[in-house]
Amino acid sequence: MKIEFPGKRVVVAGGSKGIGRSIALAFAEAGAHVSICAREPKSLEATRAEIAAFGHKAHAVSCDLADGPAVSAYVKAAAEALGGIDILVNNASGFGATDDEAGWAASLNVDVLATVRASHAAIPFLEKAGGGAAILNISSISGLRPSVRTAPYGAVKAAVIHYTTSQAAMLARKGIRVNCIAPGSIEFPGGSWEKRKTEVPQLYNAIFKSIPFGRLGKPEEIASAALFLCSPLANWITAQTVVVDGGQMLGA
Repeated sequence: MKIEFPGKRVVVAGGSKGIGRSIALAFAEAGAHVSICAREPKSLEATRAEIAAFGHKAHAVSCDLADGPAVSAYVKAAAEALGGIDILVNNASGFGATDDEAGWAASLNVDVLATVRASHAAIPFLEKAGGGAAILNISSISGLRPSVRTAPYGAVKAAVIHYTTSQAAMLARKGIRVNCIAPGSIEFPGGSWEKRKTEVPQLYNAIFKSIPFGRLGKPEEIASAALFLCSPLANWITAQTVVVDGGQMLGA
């Protein structure tokens, strides 16, 4: 089944690499106009060019998602470039791992506050979308269970899941659906699990063995779930968190 988004306007906050990039490209392939933001200009421009190759509007802005005013300015610029917003994907993460001030600050400022700020900035445009408006938040299976290794990351991903349900309740009367994806461990070139494969092989192998299908996930598999949740096929689904982990949670 091929899901199409002809002419839809999609904003992906944190869309230059990994899961965000795959989501952005999947929407573009499905016919959507797409805007992305991230901090690193080189990968941002490379992904923008990939989006543009599908023949639709492609917009990209370098943005520090820990910077509140910058997030709001980006969303408004994206709406102007695309002619509005139908779908917002909150994907960025500060990857705060250490249980100290730095780890908590990184996680709260990006994973939680960027989600809040981008959503607030996008809601006026989503209300005007004329039907089918949606917000999709990207969390993690770390938000569904204790995390000894990355306590701040797990805690803020749990907050994203909870905020998803609150957003859904607040925005339903406005015709905006809000859902969440909780990915398991996803491997891609330049990603954290590729690095751990060589730098921390014991950890990588332990995670690898915990997944019943015998491999880590791919960003494209998260993108497929994203397209479904933002499509008319899911128009009676809101406030849900969908785990996409190949059964990794079964071995928890």
